[in-house]
Amino acid sequence: MRPTAVPLLLATLLTANALSACGSESGSDPDTVKISFKQSTDNSIKVMDTYLADIKDQFEKANPGKRVELVPIKAPDSEYYTKLQQMLRSPKTAPDLVYEDTFLINSDITSGYLKPLDPYLAKWDDWSQFIDTAKEAAQAQDGKTYGVPDGTDTRGLWFDKAIFKKAGLPADWQPTNWADILDAAREIKAKVPGVIPMNIYTGKPAGEAATMQGFEMLLYGTASGANESPLYDPASKKWITGSQGFKDSLEFVETVFKEKLGPDVSDALDPNIATRVRGEFLPEGKLGINLDGSWLPQDWLEGSGHEWPEWSEKLGLAYMPTQTGQAPSKVSMSGGWTWAIPSKAGNPDLAFEFIKTMQTKENAQKWYIANSGISVRTDVAEDPAYVKAQPGIKFFTDLVASTHYRPAYPAYPKVSTAIQEAMEGVTTGDSSVEEAAKGYDEELKTATDNQVIEK
Repeated sequence: MRPTAVPLLLATLLTANALSACGSESGSDPDTVKISFKQSTDNSIKVMDTYLADIKDQFEKANPGKRVELVPIKAPDSEYYTKLQQMLRSPKTAPDLVYEDTFLINSDITSGYLKPLDPYLAKWDDWSQFIDTAKEAAQAQDGKTYGVPDGTDTRGLWFDKAIFKKAGLPADWQPTNWADILDAAREIKAKVPGVIPMNIYTGKPAGEAATMQGFEMLLYGTASGANESPLYDPASKKWITGSQGFKDSLEFVETVFKEKLGPDVSDALDPNIATRVRGEFLPEGKLGINLDGSWLPQDWLEGSGHEWPEWSEKLGLAYMPTQTGQAPSKVSMSGGWTWAIPSKAGNPDLAFEFIKTMQTKENAQKWYIANSGISVRTDVAEDPAYVKAQPGIKFFTDLVASTHYRPAYPAYPKVSTAIQEAMEGVTTGDSSVEEAAKGYDEELKTATDNQVIEK
């Protein structure tokens, strides 16, 4: 969900590596299922690797004679997407099962890369345990479902209690509007020198993190009601231009960087900013407020390589308020990842059997806890062992009631890039809010074949 820009040569080399990693005879062995997944670029983070190794053992024991081949793709998000799409184009390189971000899945569906799963889902009892909003995230405009979600996420405000104490701010801080957030950041800047008052992801290098953790958390907070969509109008099936909410959201970003309340611009536009926030700024007490996702603790758990067991004592959590505190008073965005079967997979039936093994209640719960994910299964969400497994789980799970999902239609990746460009313009000061908003509107028209409506 957090694409980054890479030089063309690097992207080409990474793509070549992905193709060779999958081999030239994918699917040729009817007893081997090939599972492609995104491996962390941080060598110390082995959450997914450990989980899949366990599922592989379970699957092979339960299915004598069958073998699982794990095909990790080690790359930042945008390169992962590029490599995955290259692999999906040919039956020689397509794995049997792939890890798909919900923000890109409709683009891959439209390209014909993925197989509809409805015939499998109709015979799978556990599918009834998945919440409807999560099911919709993997559903295409044709009404068919192309992925099984392995959890979701929500977003809120993380804050450093020690920094807040020095700034004279409360340990149980809960802003009620945007002004409260900016005022707290200003207090930190004035009273706690040497720290970053707040972080909001911005610009193209941060990719989808800028769009979703940053801009959309603002934009959806400008809506006048819980059901209003300020980015895409579902009634007309058109994207929205010219909105005051879009300009107000850009103005918030502009204020953060114009008043030097955020990271230095060079740091904010570093492709590794998210890694630095989790691995450096927060654990080292260098950041006051961080607008970010529910998954952060996975980097701090035992065995992560960045163990920080005291994080729940050092950090506080607050929901992101709407712009003026208007109903429903809080806002969150949700995304997540799905397991999908390529249309050119050699062993689709075996691949779905692997999904079923991953998605037993016990294994699903194990995964949610390991990766600090939010349950999309009602039976897990109701389990006291899940709720108590980790600090923050209940807080972020409760935000599901206030969350929004991106309009992840085929044009969305281009729309997301246009948002990042507008953010980057006001972050660097190269564009005014009006100029950035106007540029976005023009980019939006091109990205959506002029399927826009002005607000």
